[in-house]
Amino acid sequence: MTQQREREGFTGADRSFIGEEELRLASVGVDIGSSTSHLVFSALELERRNTRYVIVKRTIIRESDILLTPYVDEGATIDADALGAFIDAQYEAAGVRRDQIDTGALILTGVAVRRRNARAIADLFAQEAGKFVAVSAGDGLEAVMAAHGSGAAAESERARGAVMNIDVGGGTTKIAVCKDGRVVEATALEGGARLLAFDEESRIVRIEEAGRRYAQQAGFDVALGERLSEEAKEAVAERIAERVMEAASRAGVSDETRSLLRLPELAYQGKVDAVIFSGGVSEFVYGYEKSGFGDLGPQIAKAARARVPQLGAMLMTPAAGIRATVVGASQYTAQVSGSTIFISPIEAVPVRNVPVMTPDFDLSGDDLDAAAVAGAVRAGLARLDLQDAETAVAVGFRWAGSATFHRLDAFTRGVASAMRGPLDKGAPLVLVSDGDIGGLIGLHLREEVGLPNPVISIDGVELREFDYIDVGEIIPSSGAAPVVIKSLVFPGQQPEGA
Repeated sequence: MTQQREREGFTGADRSFIGEEELRLASVGVDIGSSTSHLVFSALELERRNTRYVIVKRTIIRESDILLTPYVDEGATIDADALGAFIDAQYEAAGVRRDQIDTGALILTGVAVRRRNARAIADLFAQEAGKFVAVSAGDGLEAVMAAHGSGAAAESERARGAVMNIDVGGGTTKIAVCKDGRVVEATALEGGARLLAFDEESRIVRIEEAGRRYAQQAGFDVALGERLSEEAKEAVAERIAERVMEAASRAGVSDETRSLLRLPELAYQGKVDAVIFSGGVSEFVYGYEKSGFGDLGPQIAKAARARVPQLGAMLMTPAAGIRATVVGASQYTAQVSGSTIFISPIEAVPVRNVPVMTPDFDLSGDDLDAAAVAGAVRAGLARLDLQDAETAVAVGFRWAGSATFHRLDAFTRGVASAMRGPLDKGAPLVLVSDGDIGGLIGLHLREEVGLPNPVISIDGVELREFDYIDVGEIIPSSGAAPVVIKSLVFPGQQPEGA
């Protein structure tokens, strides 16, 4: 058994790989979406707390201009040349060279996620490969990220109440309910400012199918080149705001609104204490922006704000509106400080930029139920749009209680069952705990569960959602594996100790 464990990477891990007490990093967050694109340059100061570096100060160096995402091929493909020129200009305006950036985050949403667009955008950041966390966000993850970026999630923890975030963008609206610092539920629907877009003379230059539907509901047939009066714009915006607030009300939705949903309707029935708007339209909700952008933003904002009393909640100001995504990413190295890790085969490492999902389950009870564990893992994957991931996803968890055969068996079988999507595609199963349990869990997966996939089970590392990890090759002198953690940093996130 000793030889087998040594061959598989069942090793002692008692060596720290951290050398500095403080870190100063230059970071950039890049948000490229269907409607707008922008960058945020920031300076991050981190201090070492045990085995983890935490952000103690965040300074915005420059917020870029807002670019209406450029297209070719009648809106099907992002104009990579024009986008690249914009990005280069923003680096120059910030007085920052690309080689001066330590780490960052590239967030792709909407049509930017499509394969051709994503490949072209990745090429624009080829020289930052390895420094950047790249996130392709669907509706669910967009809703979660917006709720953290706007400050809604943090406010729900501070106020000990429920906070709803309504993120109204160019084509869709994402709605999230937050409690205790986490998003507990989210939905999304077709409805946004650029479903119809206009030139300086109010002639229609862009029509999305959902925009045509809203216009018809308001009593108008729309066509490219046609002028739309201010009264007609307000009427269409009223219909959009009506559908959005109906979805947010949690009192049931009409068939028309249901047909516009991109995620299941909200089922949360508790009291919502406050509501926060984010996204491009929020700039008009709070009066930060006065001039329009050739779309329905001002009109939707006016109609939505007038309907806030229907929610029975206080309207709060966001930490960030249109920029409620990320200000970058912090990067730091943490020791693998548990007594054992399990990596099988040892060729399974290194792995890079593995997204972390932290299921909402309690592992302290005497009896663990495999079905309950699986349900919590599936819910976590769905929350972050990772249920169909084609590469590894790390399950971060806090182990509590004894390591009996029954408890290990229920946990490992529940996790393996819920992770069938990535596992069936050949991805390794990556498990990271903060307790001294990594070796036992890995060994159980291999010998008792019979999981054929590569297993990477490490411990002594505390992870959070929106962390991304690199696990390096085993160091022969110690038998440990270095772990690099990259965390998305949000505008609404408070520095530690602030």
